Parts: sequence; C-alpha cells; structure tokens
Amino acid sequence: MVNPDRFLKSLHELRQFGASGVGKGVVRPAYSDEDIAAREWLMAQMHDAGLSVHVDPVGSVWGLAEGPSLLLGSHSDSQPEGGWLDGALGVMAALEIARAAQESGGPAVSVVSFQDEEGRFGVTTGSTVWSGKLPLEDADKLTDKAGVTFAEARARMAHLAGDFVDPAQFTGFIEMHIEQGPWLDKSGEAIGVVTDIVGIRDMRITFTGEQNHAGTTPMHLRRDAFQGLNDFATHINSTFADVVTPSTVWTIGHVSLHPNASSIVPGKVTFSMQWRDGDADRLNRMEGIIREAAQTVAEARDLQLEFGPLLGLEPVAMDTRLRGALADSAATHVPDRWREMPSGALHDATNVAVHMPVAMVFVPSINGISHAFGEDTDEGDLVKGLEVLAGAVARLTN
Repeated sequence: MVNPDRFLKSLHELRQFGASGVGKGVVRPAYSDEDIAAREWLMAQMHDAGLSVHVDPVGSVWGLAEGPSLLLGSHSDSQPEGGWLDGALGVMAALEIARAAQESGGPAVSVVSFQDEEGRFGVTTGSTVWSGKLPLEDADKLTDKAGVTFAEARARMAHLAGDFVDPAQFTGFIEMHIEQGPWLDKSGEAIGVVTDIVGIRDMRITFTGEQNHAGTTPMHLRRDAFQGLNDFATHINSTFADVVTPSTVWTIGHVSLHPNASSIVPGKVTFSMQWRDGDADRLNRMEGIIREAAQTVAEARDLQLEFGPLLGLEPVAMDTRLRGALADSAATHVPDRWREMPSGALHDATNVAVHMPVAMVFVPSINGISHAFGEDTDEGDLVKGLEVLAGAVARLTN
C-alpha cells in the first residue's frame, strides 16, 4: 500500500532544493548546484527504497528494480522560475509506488528522473539523447543562453555517471504530471488520462533590413525589420484560420531586435516561431504557411530573410493497454471526476515511446498556472493522482 503522508513529505523535501522564497516556487535549472544536490538526495532516497541507483552520461538518475520492470517517473529540473510540482510530482509518485512495492514484495517498479527536460539546452534533452534521437556527440555542442555547452554542463555530474541504461529491461513507462492547463481545475475534475501528446515545431526567423535614423528616414523609404515581424504575425494569424483547430497553438515567444534603441529604425530582428498540434500533417502544413508568409513579407518590405534549423518532436499516441489501466483506476478512485484529454505540453514520455509503450496521467493545476512560482495543486488531488497511478500499476502487473 502506498503511504500518502510519506509521499507528500518527500515531495516537500525535494522542494527545498532551490526554493525561491516566493510561495512554493523553485529555481532548479538543469546542472545547477541545486539540481545536482537534489539528484544526489534522490539517489539516496532510491537506495533506501531498495532500488539499484544509476546515473547515466547526461545526468538522468535511475532507481532500478531487479529483472523486467515497469518504469515510472518524470524529471526534477525546473524552469529558471518554476513551480514545485512540474516534473517533481511524477518522480516522487514513482518513488513512493516503487518503495511500497519493495516493502510488500509487490511488482517490480523502476524510477527515473530525466535530466534537462525543461530545455536549458534543447527540447527534453536528457530523454532525447537516451532515446537515440539525438547523438550524444551532437548534444554536447548545444549551448544555453549564456554560451555554456552541454558537454561542459554534464561534466559537473561526471563523477556520478555510468553508461546509458538498457531500455529492454522495461515493460512500459507511465508519467504522472500536473496538467499545466486550466481544464481539470475549471471543471472540478481530479484526473486526466492522456490520449496523446502533441507534436511541436520550433525555429528562428531573421529579417534583416536597414538601420537608419528614426527622425529623418521617410516611412516609405524604410526597410524596418520590426515592421516585417509585425506584418508576419498578422499574416500567419489570418492564413492559419483555414488550417488550424481550436486545440492548435502557435507562439512568437522570443524577439531580439537590433539595435533596440528608441531613435533608430531597427535593422534586424530575430524571433522564435513555435507551433503545436496533435496532427503531424497539420504541423507540416503550418510550416509551409510560415515559410511562405515570411517570404512574402521579406519581398514586400525589401528585407533579407533567413530561417534557422527546424527543431521538433512528432505527436505521440498513448498506448492502449497502459491508458486503459489508468482509465479503469480513475473510474474506481474518482468516478465521474476524470476525463480523457490530450497533452498540449511536451513531456519525456514522447521520447521514451521510441523504446516502449507509454502513458500519462494528469492532476489539476490550480488556475491553470505552471512554469511560474504560483504553480500549485491541492494536496488532496496529489494523493488522488498517486492512488490512480498505483491502481494502474497494480492492474498492469497482476
């Protein structure tokens, strides 16, 4: 039997590593002192639970049961200004279920905390490398915003690291997570059984025009890079209308304007363009619209155009058997208070699906807040999530 009090205590103990001092916020980016200290603490917890502890070359921490096992977990790194549950919930729920199984002679359950899920160096970096989608030698060349390479960062955990874990020993993977959206909270529901994880595309676009004096350059002679961005945003919002669905999202989230001065016509703008959907064909159609819109704007405003590399992950459907076990458990523990739903956020489960069947289960996020210090979930809902996950594990391993 799982111990809800022990589970909550462990979750709060993990929160102390990188506690922001603002609410329950956490500052624990991948490979920071706080992140490494949290992983060393987690290793001790895994050892005490009777698991074999292993750290792979990228710093993901594994607690392995003997023989074939069901793998549970998520990640324990945070956003630069993050919440206490994003990722951490899935790791600590996994640890509690594995601990209870060890105590009772129950099923073999292993635990993982993947490294750099939050993307200091990319998109779900640790699990992407483990999946084989990104060779380690290529990942080592990635840099963060400060210019630190992935190789330099992971060297901070080299004294702990061994080889990569063989995925063949696992029968499947279930990741428990906060929803990071408003739907469960608004509906008063306790559990979301995930149907699929959306795909994502991300690239940078650069318009280069002509830097000039803001007071003396006539409007009709300007090659204003920012006006190119403005036109681009308007164009895609209009053109997407015939392609997207209500669940499709797109974001211009980072803009770098040069020279970024109030009295100078901007000569260059580089911006991020990200879009997400559960249908790969729609993602590809959106890419065509984006590229065509950028080209149209560049020609109309006499701007040079440059596209950066296209990054992304494909949509992933959850495994029918694992998902069914979660649904049956939810129907038992929270009848009439659960739903099936897609995940609009990326998760490590996307990469793990390369090796084995995967599934996910959500608990509510209060007011839909995540990736912020205000992220929180009622502790009663955290326990319900633990119970539903434990019930699914029991169904899958009996």
